[in-house]
Amino acid sequence: MTTTPARLCVTNAKGGTGKTTIAINVAGALNDRGHDVLLVDLDPQGNATEGLGLVETYDAEPPTLFDVLTDHRQRDAVTDLVRSHPEMDVLPASVDLLQAERELTIADLIARLKHRPDVEAGIEALGEVSLSVDPDGVTDAHALGTLDDALTRVEDDYDYVVVDSPPFYGKLTDTAIYAAPNVLIPALTEATSERAIELLVDQIAALEAETDVDVRTLGVVANRVETTNEDSTMLRWLEAAFADYPVWEVRKRVALQRAFSAGTSLFEYDASVDVTETFRDIATGLDEQFGHVEVTA
Repeated sequence: MTTTPARLCVTNAKGGTGKTTIAINVAGALNDRGHDVLLVDLDPQGNATEGLGLVETYDAEPPTLFDVLTDHRQRDAVTDLVRSHPEMDVLPASVDLLQAERELTIADLIARLKHRPDVEAGIEALGEVSLSVDPDGVTDAHALGTLDDALTRVEDDYDYVVVDSPPFYGKLTDTAIYAAPNVLIPALTEATSERAIELLVDQIAALEAETDVDVRTLGVVANRVETTNEDSTMLRWLEAAFADYPVWEVRKRVALQRAFSAGTSLFEYDASVDVTETFRDIATGLDEQFGHVEVTA
């Protein structure tokens, strides 16, 4: 097996796609194949943190993931934030992440101003209104590398790092994609998904233009699929829009929500449910794309 940890970001800014459920169960499937997995909850709502039974960490005292992302002096604190779970380790979200979008925006503005002459006063003013960003710690042409920097301090213990991104467009989502930079896209098989996916493609293109990163699409997970005409139509659209990528179908199953409520993936809750085979297929496909192999006992 390759020794380089594989990173992927589960992302779609459209709400209600089951993004967190997909992230947890893909991580569970990778664990089922014998891999060591770190799941990073970058969603300020902390759904993955809750869905893995770690809700008490959401209200933890600083330093939290917020501090790690926004204060370069706190980057090493990431090693103390990782929590153990029977299936995977978790870097949990916290309520403080609600302020991260503002702080990362300020940091990005500082980065841009540092590459222009005669703007010291503007940089100083931005530093004064920030909660935790130190202008001296912003050294690149942009400020999207903070999660990437943090992960380098913990990822060597893992085969995979799965990032559950926020359900909105912005600097926090850009930070997640930049750190990966491989994306797995969950989508509902309904007409409104077309606009959401088109916007995501535009967002990724803008991120690539702004930075030196090339984002790779790993595939699409059609979620909560039912046997309706709309579902069939949207599956055809997804397969055409992503003709060069795998499109996996996860059928609507109440067991997925029950597993979430139990604080586990479906593999720990009830591996006999039929959609576990789809998640196994996703994990197998990821192993093939990243050059990993299944780890057997």
